[in-house]
Amino acid sequence: MDLPGVSPYAFHIGPLGIRWYGLMMVVSMALGLAYFVRQGKRHGYDEDFLYNLALLTIVGGVVGARFIYVVTNPGFFLQFPAEIIRIDHGGLSIHGALLGGFLAFWGYCRAKGVAFWPLLDWSVPGIGVGIVLVRIANIFNREILGHPAEILGGMRQPAQLYGSAIGLVVLLVYVLQSRRPTAPGERFWTFFLVYTFLRGVVEETVRDNPLYLIHWVNPYWGLGAMTLTQWVTLPLLLFGWMMLRHVKKLDASRKERESQS
Repeated sequence: MDLPGVSPYAFHIGPLGIRWYGLMMVVSMALGLAYFVRQGKRHGYDEDFLYNLALLTIVGGVVGARFIYVVTNPGFFLQFPAEIIRIDHGGLSIHGALLGGFLAFWGYCRAKGVAFWPLLDWSVPGIGVGIVLVRIANIFNREILGHPAEILGGMRQPAQLYGSAIGLVVLLVYVLQSRRPTAPGERFWTFFLVYTFLRGVVEETVRDNPLYLIHWVNPYWGLGAMTLTQWVTLPLLLFGWMMLRHVKKLDASRKERESQS
C-alpha cells in the first residue's frame, strides 16, 4: 500500500515533529513494559529487577534491529551514513530486534542468577503489539511496500496490513495458550514459529523486496520470491522447533524430579 498524500508526522510540538513511526514504537514499548512488569510482580519478582530487565531488553532490541537492517542494506547507508542513527525514519529488522533483545534478556538474567524462560514468555504481547502498530506506521513512512498487482488495478499489495494482521494472529495465539498450562518458554518459541512462518510465507511474498538466486514474480497477483528473509525462514523454523522441544523437555524433566522428591 502506497499513499502519496499521507504525512509521516502524527503532530508537531513547536518545531519538533513527532513521527507516526516513533509514536507507535513508544506506545508498543510502553504497553509491553506495563504487561511484563505486571505479570512479573504477580509471580513475585522484584519490581526494580523487572524494569531494569525490560529496559535493557528494549535497548538491546533496538540496537539489534537497527544493526541488522543497516548491514542488510549496505548500499543506501554507505551513500547516506548519517541515516544510520535516524531510526525515526524507519528501518528496524524484527529478526535483529529478537536477536538483540534475546541476548540482552539472557545476559541480564544470567548475571542476576534468574531463570529466564518463564520471564521470556511475558515479552510476547509487547512484541505482538509492536508488530501490529509499527506496520501501520510503515504506511505513513511509505515503506514496506507491496508488489504492484494487476488484480488491484496496478495498485500495490497492502503488505503493511498483512504484516499488521500477523501481529494480531500472534496475540491471538498467545491468548489461547494462556488458557492452559504451558512449559516455561513455550509461548515465546510458539510465537517465534508462528511469526517466522507467516512472515516468510505471507508478508514476504507480497513485499516488493530484492530477490536473490530465484527470481519469481507473478504480476497479476502481485507476488514474488525469493527474498533474503524467505531464504532464512526454513533454518529459523528449524531452530525454533528445536528450541520449543528443548523447553518442553526441560519442563518434563523438572516435573519428573518434583514427583520423585
